[in-house]
Amino acid sequence: MRCLKLIFNRMFIFGLIIFIQILWFVMILIKFSHYSTKISIFFSIISGLVVLWIVNKNDNPAYKMAWIIPILLFPVSGGVLYVIFGNKKPAKKLRNTLEKESNRTINELSQDERVIDEIRNQDERVAGQSIYLSNVVGYPIYKNTETKYYDIGESNYADLIKELNNAKKFIFMEYFIIEEGQMWNGILEILERKAKEGVDVRLIYDDVGCINLLPYGYNLYLERKGIKCIPFNPFVPFVSLAMNNRDHRKITIIDGHTGFTGGINLADEYINVKERFGHWKDTGIMLKGEGVWNLTVMFLRMWNAFRPTDEDYSIYRPEVNQTELVRSDGYVQPYGDSPLDEEIVGENAYMNIINSAKNYIYIFTPYLIIDNEMMTALCLAAKKGVDVRIVTPGIPDKKTVFKLTRSYYTQLLEAGVRIYEYTPGFIHAKVFICDDEIATVGTINMDYRSLYLHFECGVYLYKCKCISDIKKDAIDTMSKSREFTDDDVKKGKTRSLLQAILRVFAPLM
Repeated sequence: MRCLKLIFNRMFIFGLIIFIQILWFVMILIKFSHYSTKISIFFSIISGLVVLWIVNKNDNPAYKMAWIIPILLFPVSGGVLYVIFGNKKPAKKLRNTLEKESNRTINELSQDERVIDEIRNQDERVAGQSIYLSNVVGYPIYKNTETKYYDIGESNYADLIKELNNAKKFIFMEYFIIEEGQMWNGILEILERKAKEGVDVRLIYDDVGCINLLPYGYNLYLERKGIKCIPFNPFVPFVSLAMNNRDHRKITIIDGHTGFTGGINLADEYINVKERFGHWKDTGIMLKGEGVWNLTVMFLRMWNAFRPTDEDYSIYRPEVNQTELVRSDGYVQPYGDSPLDEEIVGENAYMNIINSAKNYIYIFTPYLIIDNEMMTALCLAAKKGVDVRIVTPGIPDKKTVFKLTRSYYTQLLEAGVRIYEYTPGFIHAKVFICDDEIATVGTINMDYRSLYLHFECGVYLYKCKCISDIKKDAIDTMSKSREFTDDDVKKGKTRSLLQAILRVFAPLM
């Protein structure tokens, strides 16, 4: 029965079709090269030109190296394969669709300069981060926003259910993973009921993220229930560059005044109803007030790019009296990251926090697959005397990625960075906290896919009350984790060759 389920699985079938396409393509190249020396020389010249092109590109050096090595090893097919797979930018059609809507609504987000001036008077380093996210990335920073941090998926889910039940006008949801089960079924019942009450209910889910979890055509099933639905970037069984760019965000917006985001998807392991890799540790954040507007615009841009619905976004702004009742709770700046531009927003936001740390910085990440710039920033911070601590999973969800994560430990430990592995299970949280005043909670992993290829989001926090809760959670989590030591690194020397190979190809994983 299990074998039959695997054979008829959509991912298995599509993966097999793509594998056959690639295999056929490589075999044709090899056959042609054997048939004619001139053809072989021609493809080798293409590979040489591609290597020169890669070297001169304004791209991450690790990504360049990951392609140059296989091209030099296989000059006949390597260059052509890079032409097909090497461009990590979204396909032209996808890019044009999204950019058109973003440009059309560029005036929906504007910064209140008085808020920036207030921050500048308190801390120039924070003002610099806020200006970057506002002026360059396009997401303003706000006051008049309350925050609530969730240190586990169960408590996040309880409040999400409560707020969904209170919806009066609209519910917008955007998630990477949805799986039928207790968590999603509880939400679906509310969405269906609210849609019948006349609430505007919209859902975006990533088609690849849900490919093994939801039946084919699930969006049509939801539409029949009154839930408007878009499967983002549908997966097709054909070699395509666009398949790299996934919607990894997790966002819920209710009536414009309440928003949720963080690492928590809509599947049972995220609330520990189902155990997959031990105890599932994840985090989230709820916003109430002005700051929710950034999340609303983020969602509406994605929605209207593929399903034009709204000429004017302003009807989704919360009423003034709703935000006036919100007590100012520090400064809140939800931000998005997109592969459409040349900005590595997620990494830059993380690097700015690391570089500005004075006393400590604590990090939760499920994957630690970092480039040279991030490695240098973490090591330099530790060498300056900053208490740098990173918590990674004790039980991995992907064994190869786990080995790759551990390959970065040696250099970090030598610089003075302290590394913990979450003993009870898998930590899926993406959290930075610094000096009791600065934090970010969101969807952005410390790996190449999150930082370079996916659509992501996060919330930058300054002097918010929830920051004390984040620190408490960090200390509590480390107390349940095992600290990795130099002796642990020495025991793993036999795996160093495999780890070295994995490091080379990390940007392509």
